[in-house]
This record gives sequence, C-alpha cells and structure tokens, in this order.
Amino acid sequence: MSYEAVIGLEVHAQLSTNSKIFCGCSTDFGAEPNTQICPVCTGMPGALPVLNREVVSFAMKLGIATHSKIRRESRFARKNYFYPDLPKGYQISQFEAPICEDGYIEVETEGRRRKIRLIRIHMEEDAGKSIHDESYVEDNTSLIDLNRCGVPLLEIVSAPDIRSPQEAAQYLTKLRQMVRYLEICDGDMEKGSLRCDANISVRPAGQHAYGTRTELKNMNSITNVEKALQYEINRQITLLESGEQVIQETLSWDADNGRAVPMRGKEESHDYRYFPDPDLVPVVIDSKWLDDIMQTMPELAEDKKNRFVSQYGLSEYTAEVLTASKDIAEFFEETAGHCKDYRLVSNWIMGEVMRYLNESKIDIDQFNITAEQFAELLTLQAEDKINANTAKKLFKEMIKTGKNAKQLIDELGLAQISDTNIIEEIVDKIIASHPKEVESYKAGNEKVFGFLIGQAMRESRGKANPQIVNKLLKNKLSH
Repeated sequence: MSYEAVIGLEVHAQLSTNSKIFCGCSTDFGAEPNTQICPVCTGMPGALPVLNREVVSFAMKLGIATHSKIRRESRFARKNYFYPDLPKGYQISQFEAPICEDGYIEVETEGRRRKIRLIRIHMEEDAGKSIHDESYVEDNTSLIDLNRCGVPLLEIVSAPDIRSPQEAAQYLTKLRQMVRYLEICDGDMEKGSLRCDANISVRPAGQHAYGTRTELKNMNSITNVEKALQYEINRQITLLESGEQVIQETLSWDADNGRAVPMRGKEESHDYRYFPDPDLVPVVIDSKWLDDIMQTMPELAEDKKNRFVSQYGLSEYTAEVLTASKDIAEFFEETAGHCKDYRLVSNWIMGEVMRYLNESKIDIDQFNITAEQFAELLTLQAEDKINANTAKKLFKEMIKTGKNAKQLIDELGLAQISDTNIIEEIVDKIIASHPKEVESYKAGNEKVFGFLIGQAMRESRGKANPQIVNKLLKNKLSH
C-alpha cells in the first residue's frame, strides 16, 4: 500500500525588537542569566503588561507579505500551563482573535508550484529557559534563566497542506527568507530565533480522512526538520503495516542519533484553558496605521528576483540565487551601480565571493571588500586591463590586505600586457621552443593549441592578454 504524508508546521519567529513585548527589558541575545528581567516579565504580583507597538507593526508586515487578512481588532488570551520557566503559570498569547488569518506561502518543489495555506499568525510572549548542564550544577539540578521571558514572538500556523519533507523544507526556507527581507527576525534557527514544530500523520493514498498525528519538536535547522519528518513518516508507515496503531504524542528529535524520542502525550487547545487576558485591552488597528505599514513594506524576494531578470538581463536561476539573501542582493546592486557588466558581476558573486563566504563561515556584511572596491576590480577585468587569473589573484590579495585593486596592481606588477609587439615576441618564442607540438597541431591535433596557449601565458607570468595571445598564435600557426 502507498501512503501519503500530511504535515502542518507551527513556526515561532522571535522578533527583532529592542525591548520585550509587554515591558522595557532588553531582548539582546547571550546576556548573563537573569540580568534582563523585571517584575512584569517575571510575573510579580500587581505588575501590569503594556503592549509594545512595534510588535503589532511587525505582525502586520508579515501578514501583508503572506497575503493574510489583517484583523482590525484582535485580542490577547492567557494560555495556562505549568512549566518551571513560565513564572506566571500562563503565557500571554492570542487564541480566538489572532491578528492575521487566511494567508498563504507559495512553494515550488519538483517544478510544481503550490500554495501552503496559513491558518493564522498571532502574537505572543516567549517563556524562559531551563538549563540542564552538569558544568553549572550537580545532582541533576536544573537552573532557570528568565531573560527570554516576554521576548516577542509571532507564531505562524500552516494548514495541513504539506505533503513531503522536501516541501516542508521549501516552506521554511521561504518563510525564513521573508522574515529576513522584512527585517523583523534574523531567522537564525541555531540560536532559536526561528523555531519549528511539526504535526504529522500518514494515510493511505487517496484517503480523505486524516490519520493519527504526532508532534515533532526541537529541530534546530531546516536540514533537521527534513530528516525528522522523513524519520517520522517511515516510523508511522512501519507501525501501520505491522498492524499497530500510531499514538498521539509529542516527540523530541534527537539529531545526534537520528531518531525521535517520546516526550509526553500531545495537548489539545482545551488543555490550555484559554480565556481573554483581563490586563490587556483589544488591539485596534485603524486605517492610517495599516496604510503606514503598507507604505513601508520593502521589496520582497520574489519581486526582486523578477526585477533582476528584467533590469539586469539575468537568468531566472541567477536572479533566484542572488536574491535568496537580501544582503547578497544588495551587494550585487551596489556593485552593479559601479560596474555595468552585470553578467560578470553576478558570476563573480555566485562563484568567488560565495565560495569565500562559505569557506570562511561569514555573512556578506562581514566581507572586508566593499561593493565599490569589488566593482573596481571587475571593471578592470571587463576593460581587459587584467585577465581573469590576475583578477582572482588580486581578489585574494584584497581580502588579505584590504587594499584596492589598482594599488595592488602597481605594487605587485600585475598590469595586463596588451602590447601586440611584446606578446608577438612571446608567441614566437613558444613556437620555436615546441616544434613537435606545432607540427602536431598543423597535422590536425587541435588539442595541442590549448597547450601552446598555456605555455605563452606561463611565459608572460599570466599577464598577457589571452585574447591577443589566442589571435596571434592562431595566425602564426595557420601559415
């Protein structure tokens, strides 16, 4: 029997605000434990929450980007559950009246585009963090860090429209790209800025009724989400084919061992005893506020990709690679503003620049060559003042020294030789030094021509203009 997976994702995006959702405490990551707290975020009696307006603005931006309906009046609710790092005994969230509903994110897998519906996007506060680290404590004692309490989150809940781990990975990639373009979340899953829980079931292909679902937690990368979903799909199919039942439960993904471990029985919404928060008034969004947010919406990745194709004449693939990261796209446009050979610019960024960033494990904002310096280097190549090999040498020296390309050309004597007389002397020398290869070429072995070109470039220490070398050598060998 063939089976179909049914997957829905719940993603928490930690918002890049300076202060928490209901108090003025800092949201900086990595501070000493329990140093960014106050009576409000630690749930002291009598402390009252005050909503951070920027959180609502960020929620509206994501709602607009995902084609969602923006609710003009939304409400906060208390989600009641006990956990050691939840000091109030409840989490302030939204339930019956979320700020955004009925949106979608479009994905493309195996050449097919599909819309993954969004049930809701709502605002809520984060809980604290339990630390189970033997380097801190002994005797299996846990410590509590409340710095994260009250950090603002958006929860994005998809419909159960995802049908494969690959589609889930594409959905997450698109969502992460979106929050980064909007500059509302850094999207760093390893730091927990973007966290994903997955609800998953399987059913016989063609069946409309859903199977029993489980929930997967603690997946700290898109790769781990994909691996965990595939593991759980296989596990559930194995159970069903052996005549056993799938138990509705919450599982924790153990990335080190590549398996999911049961945590607890899965909760339903009624287990949380939601009710409207009496300390917070409804959030009312007027037309002016919504219009102001609409006016500040940035160009998103899909629109930027289409513009790169039309404005710069790039291929769909190239434009998609360059716009995958907002910072890379901006670096391309800044460089293209100074160097009009757009194909050369795109090829270099997708090749040498991205290779260097990946090997160095840094982002483009940590790259020590400015767009203007980079454009100067590429313009020299485009104008045949240096060849491709020399450009690559200069690129490496620019990274090491921080100096401009023209300065390094003078210091290292790397200016390209384009003087026909000088190059002709080099070509004559190579022809005279390799009589067997010359005869072989004239006898029809065209592969030898590449060897002779290489010898000429070596003789010039890579500085000869390769187009002129090619032309002169071909002319002389034809006689």
